[in-house]
Amino acid sequence: MVTIKDVARIAGVSVATVSRVLNESGYVNTDTRKKVEAAIKQINYTPNEVARSLFKRKSKLIGLLLPDITNPYFPLLARGVEDRMQENGYRLIFGNSDENEFKELDYIQTFVQNNVIGVISSTNFPDSDIYTKLQIPIVFLDRTSNERPSVYADGREGGRIAAKEIIARGSKRITIIQGPAHIKPAQDRFQGAVEVLEEMNMTYNVIQTSSFSYTGVEPWAKELFEKYINTDGVIASNDIVATAVLHEALRLGKSVPQDVQIIGFDDIPLSSLLSPSLSTIHQPTYDMGREAASLLIKLIEQDKVEDSIIQLPVRFVERETTRRNQEKG
Repeated sequence: MVTIKDVARIAGVSVATVSRVLNESGYVNTDTRKKVEAAIKQINYTPNEVARSLFKRKSKLIGLLLPDITNPYFPLLARGVEDRMQENGYRLIFGNSDENEFKELDYIQTFVQNNVIGVISSTNFPDSDIYTKLQIPIVFLDRTSNERPSVYADGREGGRIAAKEIIARGSKRITIIQGPAHIKPAQDRFQGAVEVLEEMNMTYNVIQTSSFSYTGVEPWAKELFEKYINTDGVIASNDIVATAVLHEALRLGKSVPQDVQIIGFDDIPLSSLLSPSLSTIHQPTYDMGREAASLLIKLIEQDKVEDSIIQLPVRFVERETTRRNQEKG
C-alpha cells in the first residue's frame, strides 16, 4: 500500500512537509509544493481521510444509517444522499441497523470514533438518547422527531389517496395492512387511510405487522386471506408487503384486480416489474435523499436554514393491480 513516506521519498522532502501540503497547514514554498503534488500524482497516493480529519480536527465524512438495506426502498434514499454529498466533496460511512436499537447505537459510536461531522439517519428510534446526546448535526430521513431537522414524504396524504383510489375503483370489503406501530410514517399512512374510509362510512379490517422488511411478509399475507377471505381491496403498508399479498392472492386462485385490488406504498423499482404490475403510492425517494443531504450540508457549514423540516408530496401510480376508476367513467 502506498503511504505518505513513499510520497516524501519520491519528492525528496520530509514526511512533515508532505503533511503540510496535504493538510494545507504551515508554509511550503511553491517549488517544494509542486514536487510533492507531482509525487502524489505519480504514485496515485490517496490520503487517509480519517487520519487527515484527526489532524485537522475537521473531516468531510458523513455517517448514513439505514434500517434495512434488503428493502429496495432504502438504497434509493442512499443514492440520493450519496450523489448530493459527492457533489459537495463529502464522503459517506454507511451503517445498516437491521431495525435493531443496539446495533444502531454501535454504528453511531463508530461514526463518532471516525470523526464524522454530521449524520443522516432513517432510524426507527428518533427520540432515543442516541440522538439527543449527539453533539454534531443530524438530519432524520424518512422519519421525524420532535421538530428536529428531517426530510420525509406526506404519508398521511398517501394513505388518504390510497383509500380514495381503491374505493373509486369499486372495492367494498377493504383490509388495511397496518405497518409497525413504532414507525411514525407507517402510522401516518394507516391513519390517512382510516380517515377516508370512516368519512365514507366504509367498513374495513386491519392486519397488524411489525416490520417493513421481507421477514414475515408471507405469514401476514396468509393471515389476511384466512381471516378476511372475502377481502376485495388491500391497502398495504409498503410495496414489499403488497407483493406478498399479490403472490398469495394468485396462489389462492384469485384474479387481480377483478377479485381483489391491491395498492402498495413506496413505488420501488420492483413494483413495475411484477405481473400484474403493482399500483402504488409513489414517494420521491431519490429526491428525499438529496434534500436530506442538502439540509445537513447547510447545518454543517452553518448556512441559513429557512426550513429544517421538509415534507415532500406523494402521488398515486396506476398500474395493473387496480381496476379502472369508476368515478372517471
